[in-house]
Amino acid sequence: MRAFNAELSKLLSLPGIWLAFLIGAFAPAFIAAMDSMAQKEEIIAGVSTRLSEVGYIGLALGVQGVIILGVHAVSSEYLTESSESGGGQQITTSLTVVSSRIHFLLAKAGAVTVISILLCIVAIMTTVSATYLFLGEYTPAFEWSKLLGAVCYWTFTALLAFGITVLTKNGTIPLAVLIINTSVVSFSFLFSKVTQLALYLPDRAGLEMFMFLSDRFLTPFTGGLVMSAWVVVLFIASAIVFHRRDLAA
Repeated sequence: MRAFNAELSKLLSLPGIWLAFLIGAFAPAFIAAMDSMAQKEEIIAGVSTRLSEVGYIGLALGVQGVIILGVHAVSSEYLTESSESGGGQQITTSLTVVSSRIHFLLAKAGAVTVISILLCIVAIMTTVSATYLFLGEYTPAFEWSKLLGAVCYWTFTALLAFGITVLTKNGTIPLAVLIINTSVVSFSFLFSKVTQLALYLPDRAGLEMFMFLSDRFLTPFTGGLVMSAWVVVLFIASAIVFHRRDLAA
């Protein structure tokens, strides 16, 4: 528990985390507001073909905040400190205080999980408010099951970013790939044109938990199981690599 509290405090002290909070809290609301404005006339006329996406599209595309959170939680450990501080890395101090590598990773992943959940709850509040602001009485009801799915999607996305960064020891590649994949072009969407196996990739499976997709392949529950399985496998792989890397050092 002390390791978890230490990692939570360490995470909240990182300057980059506040950027993650800012983006995570308001990017989904902005996306949802723009989408609501674009659909407003069709919704009022009762001819919208994307009514089920209203609001939720912001939660689907606005996950950059938790991606930054997951990546920065790990990459900050490998930053070289100033010469005044000895020129070392935080990871050395962290592993001195917490002797078990697995406990260290679990504590850090736990801190990322808690903050991701809280950040998604804030994002849901701002997104729902923005949607009601533009659509008023025409706003479709937000279902608790779908909102819970969005929370799971955000949390799993943060943990995927966390695991990938543990493997790479560098935040640049995972940050670039994951942000492009969630906001510019979905690799799972591109690969799905070649094989349906791409629909089992974590980002696509995770969206099934709360988005009604025209080519739905999995149920919300199955989508959650698939994405959680990806998280577990990646965490095990990153834990093994992290353990062996430190032993070799």
